[in-house]
Amino acid sequence: MPKLDAEQSALLRQVGHEWGRVSAAPEAWRRALPVDPEVGSYPEPAQIVPARFGRFVRVPALREPPSQAAGTGEGGPGGGGPEEPGTEEAGTEGAAVTGGFGLRLRRAVLGAPLKSTAIARERMRKIVALPVLSADALSSVAYGPEALLAVLVLAGTAGLRYSVPVSLAIVFLMLAVGASYRQTIRAYPHGGGSYIVATDNLGRVPGLVAAAGLMTDYILTVAVSVSSGMAAVTSAIPRLADDVVLIGVLVIAVLLAGNLRGVRQAGALFAAPTYAFIIAILSLVGVALYHASGRDFHTVATPPLHATEGVGVLLVAKAFASGATAMTGIEAISNAVPAFQPVAWRNARTTLTWMIGLLVVLFAGTVAIVHFEGLVPESQETILSQLAHRSYGSGGMYVFTQVATALVLLLAANTAYNDFPRVLFLLARDDHAPRIFLRLGDRLAFSNGIIVLSVAAAVVYVAFDGRTASLIPLYAVGVFLAFTLSQSGMVVHWWRGRDRHWRKSLCFNATGALLSAVVFITAGVTKFTAGAWLAILTVALFLLVTTRIRSHYDKVREALRLHPQMIEIPSRTIAPLPGTEEPPPPPPPPGPWVPSVSTGAPGKERDAETEDTPEEIRHLSVVPLEGLHQASMRALAYAASLQQPVLAVHVSPSDEDAERFHDAWLLWGDHLPLRVVISPYRAIVAPLVSYIESLHHQRPDLTVTVILPEIVVRHWWHRILHSYLAGRLRRALRPLPKIVVTTVPFHV
Repeated sequence: MPKLDAEQSALLRQVGHEWGRVSAAPEAWRRALPVDPEVGSYPEPAQIVPARFGRFVRVPALREPPSQAAGTGEGGPGGGGPEEPGTEEAGTEGAAVTGGFGLRLRRAVLGAPLKSTAIARERMRKIVALPVLSADALSSVAYGPEALLAVLVLAGTAGLRYSVPVSLAIVFLMLAVGASYRQTIRAYPHGGGSYIVATDNLGRVPGLVAAAGLMTDYILTVAVSVSSGMAAVTSAIPRLADDVVLIGVLVIAVLLAGNLRGVRQAGALFAAPTYAFIIAILSLVGVALYHASGRDFHTVATPPLHATEGVGVLLVAKAFASGATAMTGIEAISNAVPAFQPVAWRNARTTLTWMIGLLVVLFAGTVAIVHFEGLVPESQETILSQLAHRSYGSGGMYVFTQVATALVLLLAANTAYNDFPRVLFLLARDDHAPRIFLRLGDRLAFSNGIIVLSVAAAVVYVAFDGRTASLIPLYAVGVFLAFTLSQSGMVVHWWRGRDRHWRKSLCFNATGALLSAVVFITAGVTKFTAGAWLAILTVALFLLVTTRIRSHYDKVREALRLHPQMIEIPSRTIAPLPGTEEPPPPPPPPGPWVPSVSTGAPGKERDAETEDTPEEIRHLSVVPLEGLHQASMRALAYAASLQQPVLAVHVSPSDEDAERFHDAWLLWGDHLPLRVVISPYRAIVAPLVSYIESLHHQRPDLTVTVILPEIVVRHWWHRILHSYLAGRLRRALRPLPKIVVTTVPFHV
């Protein structure tokens, strides 16, 4: 329910005044209701009793009919089983008949739904946040140094001499960008990703460009992590080389299922491999340096190399851009500040510092021991596998190193699964993406964003046959574009605010912005023909699509606004009786239902759809409303014009939203009965179905007509931008007799 501005509030009051002139008194409409709209509510947080292990809660239906409560228990037909009100996306149509196979399978894979208040418990401690949010950055040690060496080796032994200086430049870049993001977390303690920072300080278009860079990076993070993980596996088990594409797609499917279960379980699942990888690389560096000290740190001669390029500025710049892919994922912690336990921003800064320190040590240590051992990249075996073979042989420590490397690379994509859906949520909040990405799923995760990321990453992975070398050229462009815009935005932020220590913070961010811009330009120029053009084209297409989506939502919003010319709509809709100036009163309340004599099962006669004359049908119109705008006013006017009892229903995700809607309803004049249902699971359809079921069970003899305001768009491709409830309600309510779902179209 959006907050009404002054103009809309005044128009809503005028519309309500016109309703009061042509319609019956609110008390008459309430007296005409044949049901009690107060059918109960979902439990308050203090009333929630967790199930085993204190994680899950079982929430009953709003109200069950006495016969069902006694006869069928919590899983009976039509009772809206204990967890059914939480069903939102895939399982909504089963809300009327619980216990189906699809619902049981959904719960087995994803777990029971969590209440919105449980999000406070779904936060990460630093010890869990470090591996979860740092997996992307730390695991890049497995392919970043190798990508750097793969470019320098083209110039032979002369090119490899530049590996240490280029690596030192990358280490400096890591420290500068890390210090810059510490300032970002301080300035944006509630989460300040590149999109938020760039939009706030540079404007809408730079913000969208930053979001495009980030989302491209997150998709490639999943694809590159999986491909690098498969390279580690095939280095140890070469016979799997022909099946890397199939195995990689299966891994992405496992990541999808794990992340759909929610933040905490994904963190617990992915924390151990990251810590194992840290231990493995530190051990490998320590053993290799010990061996190097035995020969006074003299480097081992490299095998004979055939140079195909000369050493030049372009080659060194290309190597620098390739090695800088080891920095992907540094921004993850600043994006995910709300995922930390309180005090979130302080814990996030501490975790970022630990991540940068570990990244520098692992990256510099790996490059150093590769230099001392005289190793070069090979197509059949990764650099880390060569190092482990030389340090440990083929024993247990080699296996441990390869397993840890493979697992962390395969699971490093979890960083993208934490941040990609958040960016999509922010875009949808600002009307730059479809609003389905605003929804939290049953497990307090942005399920739709997670699914989109998995599909996109799988397509990219399959398109490039799971080859890391083919994916790397696309990688650095997106992330350093986002780095540049984010840090430039922070420079503007400090310059405008000029609060305490602003000069120091501005210098940190300006340095980070400059260096990130250098890497972005270098990667775009040196890798343009190798695939960077595709990343740049993707950013441009993303900018075009998101601006068109925003334009559409702006047009719809303008069309839905109340206008002065609609004030006369109620007087034209509810016509007065001939020869009078007063509108017809609503029908008197129906008398109490008296069951007829039947030899069948109790309650069957009253549910029978046997009416064959108009006077046998008793009506109740239910009008679900998301807000008070032109479409909803038209639906209310249509319902009232039928001269039958009307009940308006609003499903709110929170008490604040409910209060905002109720205030607007009172401003309109409270002309019709209203029931506000607060959904504990962020769902819309399932609580609405549960409420309509409760009304039906009160008076099974009534024909309940659900009247929905429906936005009808001009083009078919606009349909994905809107959530159409009519079809989902029809499927969910089909098992119940005497329920009619109709729509009042509003064309835009």
